[in-house]
Amino acid sequence: MFDNKESFKDMFKKELVSQLGKPVLQATHADVYRILGMLIRERIGPDWANTNQSLQAAKARQVYYFSMEFLIGRQLGNNLLNLGVLEMVRDGLEELGFDLAAAEEEENDPGLGNGGLGRLAACFLDSLAAQQLPGHGCGIRYRYGLFEQKIIDGHQVELPDYWLQRGNVWEVCREDKKVEVRFGGQVHMSERENRLQIELTDYESIWAIPYDIPVVGSGSSHVNTLRLWSARPGNEPIKPLASKDGSYYNYLNYYRSVESISEFLYPDDSEYEGKQLRLKQQYFLCSAGLQSVLRTYDKLGLPVQSLPDKVAVHINDTHPTLVIPELMRILLDEKGCSWEQAWHITTRTVSYTNHTTLSEALEKWPAGMLKQLLPRIYMIIEEINTRFCAMLLQRYPGEQERISQLAIIYGDQIRMANLAIAGSYSVNGVAALHTEILKNREMKVFYELYPEKFNNKTNGISHRRWLIHANPELARLITEAIGTRWIAQPQEMIGLIKYAGDPGFMEKITEVRRNNKLKLAKYVQEKLSIHIDPDSIFDVQAKRLHAYKRQLLNVLHMMHLYNQLKDNPSADIVPRTFLFSAKAAPGYYLAKSIIKLINTVADAVNRDHAVREKMKVVFLENYSVSLAEKIIPAADISEQISTAGKEASGTGNMKFMMNGSITIGTLDGANVEMHQMLGDDNMFLFGLNAKQVMEHNQKGDYCPRHIYEVDSRVKEVMDQLIHPGRFCAEGQHFEAIYQSVLHHQDEFFVLKDFSSYVEAHLQIDLAYRNASEWTKKSIMNIAHSGKFSSDQTIREYASGIWRIEPHVT
Repeated sequence: MFDNKESFKDMFKKELVSQLGKPVLQATHADVYRILGMLIRERIGPDWANTNQSLQAAKARQVYYFSMEFLIGRQLGNNLLNLGVLEMVRDGLEELGFDLAAAEEEENDPGLGNGGLGRLAACFLDSLAAQQLPGHGCGIRYRYGLFEQKIIDGHQVELPDYWLQRGNVWEVCREDKKVEVRFGGQVHMSERENRLQIELTDYESIWAIPYDIPVVGSGSSHVNTLRLWSARPGNEPIKPLASKDGSYYNYLNYYRSVESISEFLYPDDSEYEGKQLRLKQQYFLCSAGLQSVLRTYDKLGLPVQSLPDKVAVHINDTHPTLVIPELMRILLDEKGCSWEQAWHITTRTVSYTNHTTLSEALEKWPAGMLKQLLPRIYMIIEEINTRFCAMLLQRYPGEQERISQLAIIYGDQIRMANLAIAGSYSVNGVAALHTEILKNREMKVFYELYPEKFNNKTNGISHRRWLIHANPELARLITEAIGTRWIAQPQEMIGLIKYAGDPGFMEKITEVRRNNKLKLAKYVQEKLSIHIDPDSIFDVQAKRLHAYKRQLLNVLHMMHLYNQLKDNPSADIVPRTFLFSAKAAPGYYLAKSIIKLINTVADAVNRDHAVREKMKVVFLENYSVSLAEKIIPAADISEQISTAGKEASGTGNMKFMMNGSITIGTLDGANVEMHQMLGDDNMFLFGLNAKQVMEHNQKGDYCPRHIYEVDSRVKEVMDQLIHPGRFCAEGQHFEAIYQSVLHHQDEFFVLKDFSSYVEAHLQIDLAYRNASEWTKKSIMNIAHSGKFSSDQTIREYASGIWRIEPHVT
């Protein structure tokens, strides 16, 4: 392989001719991307094989991270960076007449995730490989991502996200490692040699085909694997294609139903068929993944009882909870274990991360649906529940209410979080506040039963992706100031504190940040034909759109600010550019209404010549990892304004912080830990805290109507939602938003926090006027952000939960 720029250029030109039959002068950006991908794959291949062989030979303990989402982002730049050849390749391509950035734009964002859950999983894989820890991802190879978002007339419109249309140069199909997954059927029990024998007949057979993506360790030869599963028809007999009973079309329908399992990320589950498809997806992942894990384990030649000593299976939220009964099934039905042996092995192998404090987000499945779709798995869950409840009756005699809260099956519902806790050895929250809420409120009864299982592992982000790759100018500046140690040890960024008052360093930081704002302004101009002032405050809220994340609070404040400017066009305010990017779930009407409202406000503001020099509003469609990499380095203000106690952790807050943005936020999720480090001087806090929110909920004493009646600012913006005027044309109302706030008790305390939020924005306006002090705040945020590196988080998982150690190939 290439070792220097000249050898790279030679190899690139040869591959261009041999693979595409093109000379350099005829190559397109797409050609450059394709050839680069092939070259990098060839370079990775030997290290990938050596890592797998070495782990197998050493019989190393390995972790398998099961997740329905892996939002890995584009891989070209990340792989070049981790291989240490990014600058060399960039320079070599430039000498050949090509732009690496343009080639990177040819890569589709893999449609393998939606938001923070999937991005966290991707950062974790990056950090596992970087620290030479044996850890692999297990997910689904969705043919289509969540959706491609288009904004048409202000409304979100969903189009298919066919990210695989041009193939995926990074994946390798392992057809030889396919496994069978079974749905439905009849369970037959018999006794042979004093053991219960299980046979499943008349089932639907599906092949799970693995596609492997290498996960390259930064600065080392260690390469882990992300294994993604694709569904294909299995061992169904194919009837004559042209028979009179229409079996040809029946087979086509069957084929389509099988493919649908790995076709879409999060199919609409508002109807029975959609719910069943989601359940199929989850079992497909769990069954295929576990079969693969056990196949690898069996090659070690060790007894099945030693499985927990060599394998750690981690479930990322409740979606892969069926790992627990599926592992029990394999141990009982295929490995010949007794129930006690199987349960002992399972509960020492599986660990679980909870990602929510929202009770509605804790998955429950109709018992009848699961029984029909997965009859053997249902039997096992039922037996787990029976034995679990028997233990509870002994421990809590007469406490029926407590037992009903703990039960895995209650009524016609199977509670997946309860199953995950009962069947795992570790349950962790993802921020200090979140874990305390789990222990003291949401999962209090489980914490009282299993206090030893509960622990906290605050989320983290990959500084390689979100700083070194996304913001290379800032990364170079950090290295100039404190050397290169921070790249391997991001906590070393704390050394930047001593430069927070250094005029020369501050000037360079200001220049880097303005360059990033200029780049984003150019992007907005090209995409939307909207001119934004790079000297204005770039106020950004970029994240999944959900009521608890309170994009609504942000837009109500924008409406209020616009009203002020209309009343007093000469008002002395720092020009402000509000930037949004977010997707709403296709069936989430309220969230989609908020997107329409943001775009309606944007149209009114951006067309108004009287205010356009002081205020702009921009909605950037189709939020993705690659778009985030453009937005985040340019942000002055990071909006982290969820209702306190509702956001488990957040990772967007960390990405913005690492790039020097200043947070306006509530004391929620990881904001709490950020505040502990930064203090009041380097964040803008507002609103209720989690305890106050809980007290209002318990007392039921919050009345949004009262705030509406006594605060003229609130009344004005709320009335503007339903009355024709600045934001509503005749017949175009935002009734659903109005009703959710005033007539449905404002579940997320938008109006309660409104006044405090407005005041915090006034403080931002004042602070931004002092450029020197603002830059100091920015440097302090960057300096403290190393704590939130996913490298640190993964070290805590590795030692505290998984018990894995670095493996040098």
